Amino acid sequence: MLSSDADSVYWMSRYLERAGNIARFLDVNWHLTLDVPGEYTEQWKPLVITTGDQNDFKARYAEENEENVIYFLTADPNNPNSILSCLRMARQNAIRIRDIIPTEMWESLNILYHYVQDGCKRPKSILSDPNVFCSEVKWRNLTIGGIAAEIMANDESWRFFSMGKLLERADKTSRILDVKYYMLLPSLSHVGTTLDTVQWAALLKAVSGFQAFRHTYGRIVPELVAEFMILDHDFPRSILYCLTEAQHCLHDITGTRIGYFTNPAELQMGQICAGLSYHTIEEIFEQGLHEFIDDLQIRINVLGKAVFDTFFSRVPAIEQTQDN
Repeated sequence: MLSSDADSVYWMSRYLERAGNIARFLDVNWHLTLDVPGEYTEQWKPLVITTGDQNDFKARYAEENEENVIYFLTADPNNPNSILSCLRMARQNAIRIRDIIPTEMWESLNILYHYVQDGCKRPKSILSDPNVFCSEVKWRNLTIGGIAAEIMANDESWRFFSMGKLLERADKTSRILDVKYYMLLPSLSHVGTTLDTVQWAALLKAVSGFQAFRHTYGRIVPELVAEFMILDHDFPRSILYCLTEAQHCLHDITGTRIGYFTNPAELQMGQICAGLSYHTIEEIFEQGLHEFIDDLQIRINVLGKAVFDTFFSRVPAIEQTQDN
């Protein structure tokens, strides 16, 4: 597979997943403001932190209020991580590989992009009821994923598509969990209160894991929620699940046996997966959940660069290693 085609498939998938994730946690936060009364209904700042774009936001917006944050995350053409920008980039990548992806996938992605583009021309309609807009983005995104799973040939293009989706999902799950633990509660005195429980439940809903968690564990307990989102082997949006599945995709592409490495991407992926697989939630909390996730996000970023160097860089990773 050509490096340029693999690059387009990979980033089309990442941008689609990013748009869907933004729609998820934006919709959940909006519902949270309806469920939680009083001073805690205006917690919109954490959403910007989740995307990692707080510096850009602060440079262009005076307040971190509901209207500004919703516009920034959905319709702002100058925010590279808004839903509009993500779908524009996903569509541009899809155009380059229309002969590789199924026609149905292209058509669904194109329809989704134009729906979002038209909606963003009327941002007040999004602000008045974000649920309608976000739900449409989520369901249309799931449709594209279903099309990929059902009719896309399980070749290299499918594996690059899956790897991009899984790495993006692992990154966003870690960010959502970190923001909840580190930013959302007004003070330590609220730990264990009804507000705390409501927010942990909202966290599960943001990754579409509320029903799966309740089915497995029942009552909302912070340590169990964290374990479910980080270390669960069966939940498709847990960090460990995403990274181990991405590892399978990576090794299917290269042909290298898992447990061995021949390039920087395999090395970084193997180290992250091994570290997560042999961690317990007690060890993570002992280290500090924020500190653990902060380190994990750095490792995921290093992994992303390693994937670029291995597959998409004009200078192959092997040649770079030899030159050094």
